[in-house]
Amino acid sequence: MDNEKIAVETENGKTLEVVVVSKSADAIWVVLGEGVHNVKCKLVPTNNGMAYAGSVMGRELVYERSVKQVKADIARHHQELATYRPRG
Repeated sequence: MDNEKIAVETENGKTLEVVVVSKSADAIWVVLGEGVHNVKCKLVPTNNGMAYAGSVMGRELVYERSVKQVKADIARHHQELATYRPRG
C-alpha cells in the first residue's frame, strides 16, 4: 500500500515531502523522516483557512492548500474507496 505524501514548505523556503498519517479538515498529521528518527507533526488550518501550518523541533512547516481543497481531496478519496470496494 502506498502512503500518501504531500509537499510542505519550511520557513526558509525549502520543500519537503512528508508522509500523511491522518487527514481531516481540522488537522493533518504528517511524519518527517524514517525509522527510529521520524518525527510527527500536526498541521492545523491558519486563521484565514488558506493553508495548514505546524511546527516541529522549533521549525515551521506550511502546507499550501485551503481547507476547502482538503475537504474536496478527502471526499474524492472516500468516493474512490467506495467505488473499488468489493461487495460480499
